[in-house]
Amino acid sequence: MFANTDSIRQLGFEGFVTVSELWLSRCSQVPSSPGVYLVLHASKSRPEFLDVGSGGYFKKRNPNVSVELLERNWVDGAVILNIGKAGGGGQKATLRSRLNCYMQFGQTKAVPHTGGRFIWQLGCSHDLQVCWKVLPADSVPRAIEKELILKFEQAYGSLPFANLKH
Repeated sequence: MFANTDSIRQLGFEGFVTVSELWLSRCSQVPSSPGVYLVLHASKSRPEFLDVGSGGYFKKRNPNVSVELLERNWVDGAVILNIGKAGGGGQKATLRSRLNCYMQFGQTKAVPHTGGRFIWQLGCSHDLQVCWKVLPADSVPRAIEKELILKFEQAYGSLPFANLKH
């Protein structure tokens, strides 16, 4: 199910653009709709883990963790590094606004998107791919996110690399 980008496309995900492209476009190609998103590492090799990443200091909190913790969280063979959601449950966030905030955090901006912060301590973070799945307005993106995380955990025996909780 999560073995490669083709299997992820079959689940209805689209986009598959690099972090660099999202930075340059300010996420203009991302739909302004509720949904779920994935951050992908197409190469199954371990990346370089950085002592200091590009994550912003939101509320003056250091977003960096030890390289040892990054190594412990790495899931060998997994394409998916992070699963996230936008909107639903009365939230006004859209995939575009949520991913734009995520990308700004990765450019050292102090924005409220510390979820997935381990991504920004990877030497290849700018080459990672992001894809998304638009959900109907009456859906519950959090429920879909939790389901995807659970399926990942069943397949790999742990949470995705940058998901720190269910």
